[in-house]
Amino acid sequence: MLNAPTPANTEPANTEPTATEPTHLQLRSAAATFALLGSAPRLHLAWLMAHETSDVGTLARRVGLSIPSTSQHLAKLRLAGIVTARREGRHTYYTIEDPHVLAMLDQVFGHIAPDGTLAPDPVIPRRRPAQ
Repeated sequence: MLNAPTPANTEPANTEPTATEPTHLQLRSAAATFALLGSAPRLHLAWLMAHETSDVGTLARRVGLSIPSTSQHLAKLRLAGIVTARREGRHTYYTIEDPHVLAMLDQVFGHIAPDGTLAPDPVIPRRRPAQ
């Protein structure tokens, strides 16, 4: 007669977590960041500021928004700590310097093709098994 499998020998071989599970506060903060960048105009502004330092007028013109609307978007991004601002005389210049935000933007736009579809994953050559 065969013994019924016990829970200990039916679990996958590797049950150790590969990373620390995020805390509730981390999840809330990440969700708020994604929600903030979930607006196409703010995402466009973030992309522009990741690639160049610009003033509000230049950003408004590039995104196709009014200066007051662009200023409101920039204020939200600044409050969240995504954007930094530097004052020079009468102008304020905005940029994104946080390497985590820059990497996230690179990942997002590296994954989406210019036509809006998902970009194909790069082909990774498979290693031949040793013989």
